[in-house]
Amino acid sequence: MKRFLIAPSILSANFAKLGEDVTNVVSAGADILHFDVMDNHYVPNLSVGSMVLRSLRSYGVSIPIDVHLMAKPIDRLISDFAAVGANYISFHPEATEHIDRSLQLIKEYGCKAGLVFNPSTTLNYLEYVMDKIDLIVLMSVNPGFSGQLFIPMILNKIRQTRKLIDNTNYNIDLAVDGGINIKNIHSILKAGATTFIIGSAIFGSENYYEVIHNFRSVLSN
Repeated sequence: MKRFLIAPSILSANFAKLGEDVTNVVSAGADILHFDVMDNHYVPNLSVGSMVLRSLRSYGVSIPIDVHLMAKPIDRLISDFAAVGANYISFHPEATEHIDRSLQLIKEYGCKAGLVFNPSTTLNYLEYVMDKIDLIVLMSVNPGFSGQLFIPMILNKIRQTRKLIDNTNYNIDLAVDGGINIKNIHSILKAGATTFIIGSAIFGSENYYEVIHNFRSVLSN
């Protein structure tokens, strides 16, 4: 039986009380915390660095954290985030000159490695690295901003990626990031996703537990 994970994205959290907000979403049933790192270079926005992740760990946040590097270059950032408690580190193939080497670097630091694909990025990058990745993330919005609408054509890309994974013997999670809500999560599930990165639909709600419970009810049917 497949394991379906809900990963709230802190990009949509209240940064004025981030520790409290994250603790509340973890208590409400989050499986993974998604941590977006933006550099105002690879994407047109600036977010948070490794000091914020270290602060969350110091605050007592203990669940797995997936660091999504929307930045370029990435190798120095890999070491920074691994040192402060990242469990997964994911990056875009366009953000490094040597995909294989960056994946190996993540592994050397004891983290799980992921590749992230923008809506128009080809899946061909996966051809020679399936044995080195633990996570594939498909962006269902253009990276850089929270609150965007899900791009329906990504459903086809999810199906294609699911087929690629199923044709291997590797244990690779398939995550979808962007615009997920209670109306479309079932279609994303049926297309083959196993991890659901959700920002505004969770952090923009009044009751984190209720929203996560509703998502999980859809995933369990």
